Amino acid sequence: MAAPNIVNVTNITGKTAVQSVGTSATAIVTNSAASGKVLKVNALYVSNVDGTNNADINVDIFRSSVAYHIGKTIVVPADATLDVISKPIYLEEGDSLRLTANAASDLEAVCSYEEIS
Repeated sequence: MAAPNIVNVTNITGKTAVQSVGTSATAIVTNSAASGKVLKVNALYVSNVDGTNNADINVDIFRSSVAYHIGKTIVVPADATLDVISKPIYLEEGDSLRLTANAASDLEAVCSYEEIS
């Protein structure tokens, strides 16, 4: 099924995903293949919960087994929050928004998005 024409939608559902970011690329939001939906990612915040050390974040859109980076090796200072996505992006069917940190348990992420069908 194709993603919907966003001019003629029947449902828009607001959602928030949260995740502790590890050292392996892990999706915080996934639009499964043949979902019939498009996901509008409105915001992505990454907070460093380590009170002492900086940590690095990688953010990518994973499409057709290829990672396309939105941000690569961005430093998140200790006890700080980074606004990674402040303008909307769309995840098409089969796309995932993935996060990877250079240290486990230092970063937490919050992603606000809309599921459109």
